[in-house]
Amino acid sequence: MQSLEVLAKDALDLGGGAISVTTSEAEAARQLQVCNACRYCEGFCAMFPAMTQRLMFEKADVHYLANLCHNCGACLHACQYAPPHEFGINIPQAMAQVRGQTYKDYAWPPALGKLYERNSLVLTLALAAGLALFLALAVAQGGGLWDSAKAGDFYNIFPHNLLVGLFAPIFLFALLALGMGLRRFLRDIGPASSGAPASTPAALEATQAVLQLKYLDGGHGEGCNNEDDRFTLSRRRFHHFTFYGFMLCFAATSLATVYHYAFGWQAPYDLPSLPKLLGAAGGVALMIGTAGLWYLHRRRHPLHGDPAQKPMDLGFIALLFAISASGLALWLGRGTPAMALLLCLHLGAVMALFLTMPYSKFAHGFFRSAALLRYAVEKRQPRSAQADAD
Repeated sequence: MQSLEVLAKDALDLGGGAISVTTSEAEAARQLQVCNACRYCEGFCAMFPAMTQRLMFEKADVHYLANLCHNCGACLHACQYAPPHEFGINIPQAMAQVRGQTYKDYAWPPALGKLYERNSLVLTLALAAGLALFLALAVAQGGGLWDSAKAGDFYNIFPHNLLVGLFAPIFLFALLALGMGLRRFLRDIGPASSGAPASTPAALEATQAVLQLKYLDGGHGEGCNNEDDRFTLSRRRFHHFTFYGFMLCFAATSLATVYHYAFGWQAPYDLPSLPKLLGAAGGVALMIGTAGLWYLHRRRHPLHGDPAQKPMDLGFIALLFAISASGLALWLGRGTPAMALLLCLHLGAVMALFLTMPYSKFAHGFFRSAALLRYAVEKRQPRSAQADAD
């Protein structure tokens, strides 16, 4: 019956020139209507106060709220209308399904949005392994895959300009694709905030929420739920390890680029150089974070998310772990005959990350940050302005 109602609504919308909604969007809107009447979970995370600012949930509202949801699971265990109740309220799962849809809908170029559905664990690891094998075969053709004479200097294996030529175009395209998708997302969810500009206080609040992962504390500071109704801060902590580990590695690479072009100091660098310190700390943190998230994800309550997205989530976690592990192995084995092989493994994993970046779970950080900024702007508006916008 529910599917029939959704199809009827879609037909009416199309006939009247309105924007049609998908089944997952209609179901999310239905559940939000029930939550808006109950409001028991209002203090849990930013999504619920934002929900109370509107009486109707249009397509843009559902997209906004879905990306504002941090999928911590606390509201599911607190809800009196959760399954098996006839209302069937499961906000974490409903929001997760819409989030996955938004990644595809806002992908750029649009034709590549289908890649989100195919970005699985097996495909991600196969891509990394395939690229590493290609690089290894290329090096082996020169007779240097296991050569102690070339150990210690990466550029003996791959010249610097060749690495730049391989990685720079892929990285720049990934940034362009993510930026274009984010621009469309902000444009679509913007009208409900009456086009209000992002003030400095709003931007600072949103930045603080992103850097602290504020809404993974369950709204009460004790954390979220994972495999059962017990609160835990593990997801927040392992997310912090992963995020800041990645950022330290990125800072190390960026600083090494400055060293190379501004000062003529060529890699590899040794301790206690700043790029090496940042890279080592980032690699260890990234390994800890991704290993922890893998463990938690495998034990997660099945009602907390969208099962269809699990392969993509695990693929992204595994790829980040492979990058950190191979990077640390390369550092430790730099002076050995295995350096060339370890370098191929590391570069293959990094290239796979760049190639899949716009169409993997990596995008969720950008969309959630945009939703947090929208929330920080919206909460500073007069209540009447928000109501008028809806």
